[in-house]
Amino acid sequence: MKSFNMSYAQPIRPNSADPSRFAMGLDLLRRRWFLQQCGLGLGHIALTSLMAEAGDLELAGPDRSAVDPMAPKAPHFPAKIKNVILLFMGGGPSQFEMFDYKPALERLDGTLPPPELLDGYRAAFINPNSKLLGPKFKFEKKGSAGTHISELLPHTAGMLDDICLIRSMKTDAFNHAPAQLMMSTGSQQFGRPSMGSWTTYGLGSESRDLPAYVVFNSGKKGPSAGAGNWNSGFLPSLHSGVEFRSSGDPVLYLSNPPGMSDWSQRQSLQTVNELNRRRLDVVGDPEIATRINGYEMAYRMQSSAPEAMALSDEPEHILKLYGAEPGKMSFANNCLLARRLVQRGVRFVQLFHESWDQHGGLTGGLKQNCGDTDQACAALVKDLKQQGMLDETLVIWGGEFGRTPMVQGGNDGRDHHPNSFSMWMAGGGLKSGLAYGQTDELGFDVAENPVHVHDLHATILHLLGFDHKQLTYRFQGRDYRLTDVHGELVHDILA
Repeated sequence: MKSFNMSYAQPIRPNSADPSRFAMGLDLLRRRWFLQQCGLGLGHIALTSLMAEAGDLELAGPDRSAVDPMAPKAPHFPAKIKNVILLFMGGGPSQFEMFDYKPALERLDGTLPPPELLDGYRAAFINPNSKLLGPKFKFEKKGSAGTHISELLPHTAGMLDDICLIRSMKTDAFNHAPAQLMMSTGSQQFGRPSMGSWTTYGLGSESRDLPAYVVFNSGKKGPSAGAGNWNSGFLPSLHSGVEFRSSGDPVLYLSNPPGMSDWSQRQSLQTVNELNRRRLDVVGDPEIATRINGYEMAYRMQSSAPEAMALSDEPEHILKLYGAEPGKMSFANNCLLARRLVQRGVRFVQLFHESWDQHGGLTGGLKQNCGDTDQACAALVKDLKQQGMLDETLVIWGGEFGRTPMVQGGNDGRDHHPNSFSMWMAGGGLKSGLAYGQTDELGFDVAENPVHVHDLHATILHLLGFDHKQLTYRFQGRDYRLTDVHGELVHDILA
């Protein structure tokens, strides 16, 4: 424990002309000395709690919620789930080759779409008068409800009774970065908090040794909207997602450099945090508290992160279930790591697989993408169920938009399409085995039970225990929320 510095308690000589002024000065001095030197400053409260977690200080039964901004918090009402795993298929998967079977589109392949269908329609790249393109792969009825699903997804087909398939999604954006931001943050503009950030802002974290919000990337490249997909926006920056890697150091620069001992690091960290604490006491900037928390979290992660990422600890049958290979960067590894992280209290895990933008090479590209992801996605749901975790975890699969029923790139590509696309979810609070919503006979527009991205966000927050209209943060003079001024709860998919 830090020692008291009595230099602040210098005597004040009385002013004979104004004795009350002397009394006021003495009182002010005593209070200032007491708050600054007796360890009761806001920054010191936070720092002592963090250091106690690292084993440097002993605190007798601290109230974590009083000193830790990431302490678990109660939602508005009892939650159905407490963790989220978002499988983000960046680029826009083609619903016509995967989930939304359209016999009419197959029958009308190579013909022009009806003119009235295209009235006022804007495409990203193609001429809307391009010919229709039938599905490239066969569909079969699977699951208890006899839901049509593509031959590309044999593993997903085997778990249809565990998922809720939504075939009537809609969004507002038809280019990648704005649409990814829309799906991640509820806005097409950079600077808004992501869904994961809103989740940790509302619920805090159950883990003291790992970040509340973790992000993985796989595929050919990173997401088009970059870190905007997991940024905290105007929320405190401790709610931002932390990028992990599935091989090498879990987080870049997490390991000590050569020559740096654990003792030296601990002493340096205490000094830096003490300086930050003093500044926090003076200005009260919450970002300084975030910095203190970040340094301490990084210190604890040096031992907790490698343990959480050690896939070699998993039994062989689990590795085979996912198709995971320890030490290899892959989507399969990331799915298994997501299960390990939520098992350790991480609140929100976001997996990006950016490979689905098939303007051409649709047939080969989808075979590759589904081969890379289908087994691991199904394994994640199955594994969570076997572990008894699916009832309290929500798994979400989907991209930022779908693809057009019209052709692009000769006879083997599709353009971006925001009017209708498919997603699926699995987990607590949802009806399983349900195929919800319908598109028209060509899959161009939603014909039944539309679900806008805002509606999806409202429903996810509901499962987490929040009224989406009440989970707000005041910024620039008004209250903001994930759904902004939109969003309706999709009651029909709730169990």
